Amino acid sequence: MPDHKTPAATGLTPAPRAAAAEASEDQPTNTSANPTMGEVVANRFSRRDIGRGALAVTAIGALASLPGSTPPAGAQDGTTGPAASATQASSRFVFEEVKAGSDADHHVADGYDADVLIRWGDPVLPNAPAFEPSKPDAQAQARQFGYNNDFVGFIALQNDGARGLLVVNHEFTNEELMFPGLGVTRAKDRFAGMTADLIAVEMMAHGGSVIEIAKREGGWHVVEGSRYARRITAETAMAITGPAAGHKRMMTGADPTGRNVKGMINNCAGGVTPWGTWLTCEENFNGYFWGKSERASHPEAAALKRYGAPAEWYGWGLHHARFDITREPQEINRFGWVVEIDPFDPTSIPKKRTALGRFKHEGAANIVNRDGRFVVYQGDDQRFDYVYKFITAGKVNTDDRAANMDLLDEGTLYVARFDPDGTGRWLPLVHGEGPLTAANGFADQGDVVISARLAADALGATKMDRPEDVEANPQTNKVYVLLTNNTRRSPLGTDAANPRGPNFFGHIIEMMPEGGDHAAETFTWTILVKCGDPSLGLVGATFNPATTENGWFGMPDNCAIDAEGRLWIATDGNSPARTGRADGVWSLETEGPLRGTSKLFYRVPNGAEMCGPAFTPDMETLFVAVQHPGVGLKRSDPPATFEKPTTRWPDFDDAMPPRPAVVAITKKGGGKIGMA
Repeated sequence: MPDHKTPAATGLTPAPRAAAAEASEDQPTNTSANPTMGEVVANRFSRRDIGRGALAVTAIGALASLPGSTPPAGAQDGTTGPAASATQASSRFVFEEVKAGSDADHHVADGYDADVLIRWGDPVLPNAPAFEPSKPDAQAQARQFGYNNDFVGFIALQNDGARGLLVVNHEFTNEELMFPGLGVTRAKDRFAGMTADLIAVEMMAHGGSVIEIAKREGGWHVVEGSRYARRITAETAMAITGPAAGHKRMMTGADPTGRNVKGMINNCAGGVTPWGTWLTCEENFNGYFWGKSERASHPEAAALKRYGAPAEWYGWGLHHARFDITREPQEINRFGWVVEIDPFDPTSIPKKRTALGRFKHEGAANIVNRDGRFVVYQGDDQRFDYVYKFITAGKVNTDDRAANMDLLDEGTLYVARFDPDGTGRWLPLVHGEGPLTAANGFADQGDVVISARLAADALGATKMDRPEDVEANPQTNKVYVLLTNNTRRSPLGTDAANPRGPNFFGHIIEMMPEGGDHAAETFTWTILVKCGDPSLGLVGATFNPATTENGWFGMPDNCAIDAEGRLWIATDGNSPARTGRADGVWSLETEGPLRGTSKLFYRVPNGAEMCGPAFTPDMETLFVAVQHPGVGLKRSDPPATFEKPTTRWPDFDDAMPPRPAVVAITKKGGGKIGMA
């Protein structure tokens, strides 16, 4: 989930390989008349409330009027009561906070170890060659750990949690940091310098990895020669299942059946199911396709425009016909899906589950509903796009794993509408219902899921400020929606009451399904926090006053809910130029007088984004993914390259480039993370 913003908007030097992606992603493609989340929020506050909202304390008081909020005592009247009350309360998170900042190394709370578990180029498959960055080789990369690790999921193999499978997404590549002597390449120059051989390495660096890990004396280690070890790439054979399988819009010259596809790309976040499969989500697939000048005359022109495709961030279409929309016009429809993978069987065929809809999936966090049906929450990670959920038709069978293996092929996909009164409704994307008819361009359910964005537009869903992770808390049934930012959102007013347009720092919404039933079609919602520096009134941040100068954050991205029901936030977009701090993991209180208080637990090195995070069931290990370390820090600086990155983490070896890596965080002497 790279932070796609224009350089002018952020003050940063984007990773040059992703610069075109950033500019493109900052341009929303949703031109529907549906209300934006900003307009809905504005309608929930009176002008007097908004006028007070510039001050953190009174802003928390304003939020107290929303359903489900539990602000500190005294917050509603804007007195100094909240700070005093919150200071006296006991935090559920017990650790010494990390000092916010940014430098070449990573940092974790005192009393903890943060050990690199596996890095880009480390062996995954048996007989994988040693990493040689000066000699890029596709065959070697296909056996090694891929680039830019994002989602991390842990599946226990032992009851004590000391052995398990780690499933990891490899989202995208930063060629200028990967390949020596290459520097910056651009679409306008037809990616000069990116040879077919280098592109082959890139394709093998995408996808995902399955590794077996074990906890021994001295920490976690990768189990060499594991029978579970697997690399999945942009060339791995996959099956298409669900309502779009065999659809005419899924057929290509290489696959006239419309049921088979090679590979997965730009896999961002994901999820792990109760039956032990891995849900990995294709996000910014539009950037891999070539043929921008031909879009207007393309048979899929309306869908291409709505999905911002082709964006030409990579030169793959110059060497592979399937990524050129002029040569293979429907290949693009075969990307943008949730992929289900069985990590226990390295020979199994991954399946693209089309019933869950096609869009820029951030993740697939899930929960078993009280009636046994399986619910998957999803965010479409682009400005002005939507929040979705999918409910299976069948129920989870806890006694028969095999009975669940195709559960995700049948069910109902919904999109969220947030109403001004603090309620909301899930709108079903079902062919034949409402506007989703042949007369409006939806001939069948296959059309609905292939063009899920257009279907959601037609239903009147609420435009959101870049929805990323959406996670349900199994202890409280509350659902958290992380909205990273929206720098294209227009101002909602001219006073300091609503300085969130443009929304540079994002916010977090808390939803409660009616009656705690995740299958219900109605819910209530409130804002948990508006992010940014609460000491700056114009920002309008609403962290609890107990939050320290190190504790606030901007750009929430992913989250994890631990076995105690506590919320942990990972960010994407903090930097010295933007917030004076690096990305990291923050704890965030959700209940009681400390609600809205955050604390910094771990921070990444220069240029990196914080991904993951994932706990072991015993809460004694937190796995996090450090993505694209070494990219540029300021717009005025020269672009970072293989030769001149902003850090050489984690090796700190002049012969080595910066390497994305998964880190295992444990408590010195043992014990649960963030607890006494």
